[in-house]
Amino acid sequence: MIKAISFLRPAGNAAAYERLASFFNALGFEAGLGWNEETSRGASFLAPVGNLEFVDGTMPGTSNVFVEVTALDAVHQAATAWFRGEGIEPAVRLSNITDTHWKSRVFTAEPEPGHEFTFWAWVDPLHGKPIAVEGDLSAEGMRFAIVVARWNAVITERLLEGALDALLRSGARRDDIEIARVPGAWEIPAAARTLANRAHADDAGHTARRLDAIITLGCLLRGETAHYEAIYNEVARGIGQSQQETGIPHSFGVLTCETLEQALNRAGIKAGNKGFEAATAAIEMVSLRRKLLEGQA
Repeated sequence: MIKAISFLRPAGNAAAYERLASFFNALGFEAGLGWNEETSRGASFLAPVGNLEFVDGTMPGTSNVFVEVTALDAVHQAATAWFRGEGIEPAVRLSNITDTHWKSRVFTAEPEPGHEFTFWAWVDPLHGKPIAVEGDLSAEGMRFAIVVARWNAVITERLLEGALDALLRSGARRDDIEIARVPGAWEIPAAARTLANRAHADDAGHTARRLDAIITLGCLLRGETAHYEAIYNEVARGIGQSQQETGIPHSFGVLTCETLEQALNRAGIKAGNKGFEAATAAIEMVSLRRKLLEGQA
């Protein structure tokens, strides 16, 4: 399964590295994990959407990195302030905002020689966007619980790794992720319901630690039990009932497969990692729930 796409650009030297990192921080980019090792270091910056595009014909700009924004004028002002703060005349490395033939406005910035970036926005802010409220995939500040079954651990541990990868990659803190292990899939709804109830109040009636979503992970194989369908139906019903009655989003990552090979394929070998997908669904539902409760449209 494809998780992300990254473009790595050599800064050239330490000073250029610091200036580039400073520039993108000043424009409001979300910082990624990056790395710092003996031989190299990397400053990572995240965007909600990433695209790899190939062009047949005239390029729409002079750079090969295009950053879509929602408030182009504000970004241009931030870039201007950054250049002046660095003692660089903005007109030298920052173009004016211009209109394009493809119904957008753009400007180009070169914070470091050889590193040019094009910032753009549609003239119509609703261009290409559905008229709907949707959740975002940023987990920053969110708290999660993961209920994972030990039965078929060769599968469920892979699902757990995928879920943790998705949460941490999306900005969640490890301290904000609680993991509860249960014997098998049958026990998942009870643990999920306990966690959901605890998020509202503890036994003494005091407000408990906030919990934004619960991710359920397990694996049922038809070949291992004659009552496979009865177990699956009750697990699905219990998880759904817990979600509906508590209002806390529960994402469903319980695999139901005919064979071990099918389960392995769905745990990261061929058909993606369903634990990763369950975690991203949880993040999106938390974001959507917040927007709906706030009355955003």
